[in-house]
Amino acid sequence: MEYHWGLLLKFQHVFFFFFFFIITFFTENYFLDVPELIWSVLFVIIFNVGIYYLVYFYLVPRFYLSNKYPEFILYAFICFLVSSLFRILLEPAVFHMKFDETLSNTKFLYNVYTAQGIVILVASFLGITKDKFLIEQDFKNLGEEKDQLYLDLLKSKLNPHFLLNTLNNIYSKSFNPSEKTSESILQLSRLLQYVIYDTNKEKITLMQEFSTIKSLIGLYQLKYNNLLDIKFEIKDDETLELIEVPPSVCLTLFENALKHSAVGIEENSFIKVSYKIQDQELLFEIKNSVAKNRNLVNNFNDNGFGNEAVISILEKYYPERFTFISEAAENNTYETTLKIKL
Repeated sequence: MEYHWGLLLKFQHVFFFFFFFIITFFTENYFLDVPELIWSVLFVIIFNVGIYYLVYFYLVPRFYLSNKYPEFILYAFICFLVSSLFRILLEPAVFHMKFDETLSNTKFLYNVYTAQGIVILVASFLGITKDKFLIEQDFKNLGEEKDQLYLDLLKSKLNPHFLLNTLNNIYSKSFNPSEKTSESILQLSRLLQYVIYDTNKEKITLMQEFSTIKSLIGLYQLKYNNLLDIKFEIKDDETLELIEVPPSVCLTLFENALKHSAVGIEENSFIKVSYKIQDQELLFEIKNSVAKNRNLVNNFNDNGFGNEAVISILEKYYPERFTFISEAAENNTYETTLKIKL
């Protein structure tokens, strides 16, 4: 982007001086003959390049952009008077201009004042708009970088309290080695692989996302001796390797259900997860119980970002192509529905 805008800014200068050269050539043509006409035009162009860049690179940044508007106007006016006076005194003497009744020196003065006024006004305008544009572009880029950092933080998020608890459970079970210990280590390694590698990607397949969710379910099941009521229903599983989604969207929604369902803590708590393709839409649904004793689930160290962050990711990758509903349902349950148009 900076490369293209740099070319555009340079093209503005070239474009202006191309037309300024043509105007100067035809106005000076009335007063001079070749070859003095050529030397006069070259002198005027070179001289005004200096005036142009003095205003563009010094007066505008030094005074206008520092909100010193009176000083800017004063110095721009002085620059106009000095440059005009310099041309008025020098050009007729050096290039032997012809003045008569038809081509009076008044017309020459008018041409000089007009040319110098145009140079200073154009240099001021382009200098001001260039800096204003670049400032706005910097703010836009900073905003995009901030949003990207926020999204990257969300995508790389996994509840550290849960990982710590899992490691503690594995450590306690390691004194009496069993298949559960090795299975816990395997599931944990899959989760860590997801956090380290997959969350750095722009998108991953649904197979990878759901595999991580299943690893999370597996760790919870091992922790509570496979007594948890967590069901994961997948339809249209042949599409799992074909459809890609931003990492952590589905995982975050499932983690929210884990935290607030009291699964493993209260009796009759449950989580049901389903996925299918319906009417050219990806449909991901979670239905879970809601903890009756809020103090129990509040003991979890909630480092999640919640539904607002999920919506931020969806708005970036699927603008006007998704439907997200997360609300309480009957019988003390909670339902989350995500639809994405394919």
